[in-house]
Amino acid sequence: MKLPRRSVAAALVCLALAPMAYGWGQLGHSVVADVAQRHLSPAAEAEVERLLAPEHTKSLADIASWADEIRNDPAQDALWKQTRALHYVDFTSGDCNYTPPRDCKDGQCVVAGIDHYVKILADRSQPDAARLQALKFVVHFIGDEHQPLHGGSRDDKGGNAYQVQFNGKGTNLHSVWDSGLLKTRGLESKPYADELESRGTVALPPPIAPLDNPYAQWAEESCQISRDIYPDGHKIDQAYVDKELPVAELRLRQAGRRLAEVLNLALSGG
Repeated sequence: MKLPRRSVAAALVCLALAPMAYGWGQLGHSVVADVAQRHLSPAAEAEVERLLAPEHTKSLADIASWADEIRNDPAQDALWKQTRALHYVDFTSGDCNYTPPRDCKDGQCVVAGIDHYVKILADRSQPDAARLQALKFVVHFIGDEHQPLHGGSRDDKGGNAYQVQFNGKGTNLHSVWDSGLLKTRGLESKPYADELESRGTVALPPPIAPLDNPYAQWAEESCQISRDIYPDGHKIDQAYVDKELPVAELRLRQAGRRLAEVLNLALSGG
């Protein structure tokens, strides 16, 4: 499907001035959602709570991993097949310049996926069930897009095919970035979000010219980061953790802030 840019994406440009790979993992996605929820406007918070009521929760963190979980639900198999390519974008050039016909054919990437579901979420004429589903995808995909290996340019399935040693065990680089790095903090999602929020307001990079699509910019940022996170000797040691964990945490903070901005715009009630 071809997914055009929408007004929400355009508005975010101004706000910024102020193979399958599974995203961060439950911990990271919950942290992003928790951070975002703390920055919702009253109107957006009220609409989030209304949409989430059938889920018997008010917490975005509770639905943040749903878009991954459906792959294990036979009843959602068709939806999983329809959306599984929307969790990431494969840059086919190491210059990390997003070119839709090349990097997102037929709208099958996370950049177009976010745009598509934000449009549904913002449309008050859509049934609540469709808007709730869109909310779940938006929360998850914005988290995914900020995981650097969801926007990589190497031919290694987002680091899934790049084997490493971590904590004395064999794994892959994508798994390390999904959850391994974050788990070294030893924190559950809410205390982790508390810790990240205690660092103050995160600075967001300015728009990248000539882009006018913030979702594309966020993907380009991940691509640029991903080029520098491959460890020497395929070994994740403490020096690597000390260097890269702050990068991962910055991406969580940026994702949370940006998710809040997206939801505030989409759910403003206009």
